[in-house]
Amino acid sequence: MGEKRRFHLGAFIQATGHHVSAWRHPEAQIDAGLNFLHYWEITRTAERGLLDAVFLADSPGIWGGTPETQKRNGKLAHFEPVTLFSALSSVTKNIGFIATASTTYEDPYNLARKFASLDYLSNGRAGWNVVTTGNENAAANFGLEYHPEHSQRYERAEEFVEVVKGLWDSWEDDAFIRDRESGIYFDPDKLHILNHQGKYFSVKGPLNVGRPPQGYPVIVQAGASEAGRELAARTAEVIFTANQTLSDAQEFYSDIKGRLGKYGRSFEDLKIMPGAFPVIGRTEEEAQEKYEFIQSLIHPDVAWGILKTYYKGVDLSGYSLDDIAPELPSETNSNKSRLKLVQDLASRGSLTLRQLYLALATARGHRTIIGTPESIADQLEEWFNNGAADGFNIMPPILPSGLDDFVDLVVPILQKRGLFRTEYEGSTLRENLGLRRPPNQFAVRVDSPALVLA
Repeated sequence: MGEKRRFHLGAFIQATGHHVSAWRHPEAQIDAGLNFLHYWEITRTAERGLLDAVFLADSPGIWGGTPETQKRNGKLAHFEPVTLFSALSSVTKNIGFIATASTTYEDPYNLARKFASLDYLSNGRAGWNVVTTGNENAAANFGLEYHPEHSQRYERAEEFVEVVKGLWDSWEDDAFIRDRESGIYFDPDKLHILNHQGKYFSVKGPLNVGRPPQGYPVIVQAGASEAGRELAARTAEVIFTANQTLSDAQEFYSDIKGRLGKYGRSFEDLKIMPGAFPVIGRTEEEAQEKYEFIQSLIHPDVAWGILKTYYKGVDLSGYSLDDIAPELPSETNSNKSRLKLVQDLASRGSLTLRQLYLALATARGHRTIIGTPESIADQLEEWFNNGAADGFNIMPPILPSGLDDFVDLVVPILQKRGLFRTEYEGSTLRENLGLRRPPNQFAVRVDSPALVLA
């Protein structure tokens, strides 16, 4: 009989917390975005809770909105993730670090170099969250008049990831001989020049960093559009997804897992981890009070700003917040999968505009769970045991207290049920996630003539 399947858990950390008005909460670290000691504290909490990784979303530009909404946004200023994680890796031992970086607005060589460096600095604990960037404001920061089209961004991303993997394979694992007596530093037969020529990139190589300790930093992806699902099935090892219902999560899980075979991949090569926004109270009443208090912190300007994010091109001036939400736009050049999720959310419950913004203010379409530690654990276990998740990306409403609550109150219950580890399985992020270490693609070709002919 095989070993019991167990959760994987990540801490999705977002400055003061995930709630849109988290910075106004008295328990929030108000300057969190630019406070290294804050990130150190919550990373140590995640490691104390034996979580797989901490994860930072990122965008190469501030998110839009009117001056009224922007001046009320506590999340506009924050550290660049790889820089922050390089520092945090030196004061931690086991926790993984998953940083977001854009295939639309970054360069493959520089990205491959900095993530390989992070993997070395952390002794094999780095992960790359591959995004094509939904933030249309980013374009002007890179000399572009328009944000590239969704389909073009994903086509570029496919080539980008392959280039980065090729650069990570520039050196074989044992290429560096460092023989003082002979004076030979590396074996030239184990150095591979990429010489990539493609539609979007021309990259010679090699990378001037050795092959990362994990082979490749763990590849993470979050898109759920058709293009995003296909990219994930081909390249991702972890998916952070947003689902509201068990049936939606099951559909996504079975669809993605079902695509793996055509790329020669198995179910275990990909972990699917939906986002979960837990509001935890020692009683159900306390949890509900916490939820209602944080929702009360939303300023009306912010409420309308949330709605206008999704109702682009729609005039809402004739509506009140208590009117039934009108039909949302059918298309966007920003985040297609998130728009679809919001469309489903609005139509499923015939929500008013007030109910819609309150639902989005917490976790932007991810699942909100309110209850006692036991009921939170029950709801996570239900998805885990019914073909909807391999684990969860925990999104604390407020930081640092929200992560403290989850680690101190929920994790022990999951451990007692045999659903979560009581010690780390390995020293690298791959080992703790149960992911294989990829072979060097060029070394395999050299050693296997049949592959060269193919």
